[in-house]
Amino acid sequence: MSDLMSLELTSQQREILVRGLRYVRSSVMLTTQDPTPELDQARSDELRQLAELTAILKGEAVTQESSV
Repeated sequence: MSDLMSLELTSQQREILVRGLRYVRSSVMLTTQDPTPELDQARSDELRQLAELTAILKGEAVTQESSV
């Protein structure tokens, strides 16, 4: 079973989703927590995922970092 889902969206629908993701990104950036390496990593991961999703919605190429 795959976790992938295909959607057909109009340009207007994509723009609405991109605008919403900007608010989510701002929320993640403004969250106040005591800095720990684990929280910093979790925040970085979430921001990376948001950037990837935004790039997909904008039709941009998504590059993944190598784990090597």
